[in-house]
Amino acid sequence: MPRLDDTGFRPLDAQELTGRARTHLLQLESPRCLLHAAVAGPFLALHAAAAHDGIDLRPASSFRDFDRQCLIWNEKFRGDRPLLDRSGQVILAASLPVAERIEAILAWSALPGASRHHWGTDLDVYDAAALPADERPRLVPEEYREGGPFARLDAWLTSHAARFGFFRPYAAERGGVAPEPWHISHARVAEDCLARLDAAVLREALSSVELEGAGEIDRRIDDWHARFVRAVDAAPAAALMASLSPVSARELGDDGRMV
Repeated sequence: MPRLDDTGFRPLDAQELTGRARTHLLQLESPRCLLHAAVAGPFLALHAAAAHDGIDLRPASSFRDFDRQCLIWNEKFRGDRPLLDRSGQVILAASLPVAERIEAILAWSALPGASRHHWGTDLDVYDAAALPADERPRLVPEEYREGGPFARLDAWLTSHAARFGFFRPYAAERGGVAPEPWHISHARVAEDCLARLDAAVLREALSSVELEGAGEIDRRIDDWHARFVRAVDAAPAAALMASLSPVSARELGDDGRMV
């Protein structure tokens, strides 16, 4: 196994990259989430800084494994789970030809094996303090725009995420994944994972699973990979620099707990 550096980073192997292993992960208890071991400390520091500014930063989603991604994919393809167009409106899966259905799924959900959530580097976050206690976030763009409950969080992340090594890989419309203002990523670890997850690794991961639309996916996997895996916002230099340094106990403060 490759050696860890001072930040706890080591390159992921193919099983870890594609969500088929959990050997790179660490469970956090508060807030509860499962993250790459080198990302846990920076996220706790980000969480503590947000709390200092009155934001209750919560993960709606962190690590997601390969099998879970397969379930999401197949349910969306069959119409058992809502399928959205790029504007966020519900569309009828059965009304779309296979290639168009795949494109619609990929706008909001990754192919199994290609999700950044497999790496433990990425989280979908919201401000729990901005919602009633019994309400869950919908994770739609309008929640993060001016007038939405998470507009303040959106502005706060823009100003502060890079200081803790995080950035938003789906900030801009690039013709692949639709913009996701709730999605944050740890720059150093995620950039290394992205470089290692080529189309051949993805093809191998998909070779032994029953996936709806498999024939079309296999025929166009290089295109899907280029548009929906590689076409993301680059990590800002400030986030990359911050993510190269270990997080100190001072930065974590009293709120950070790892188990």
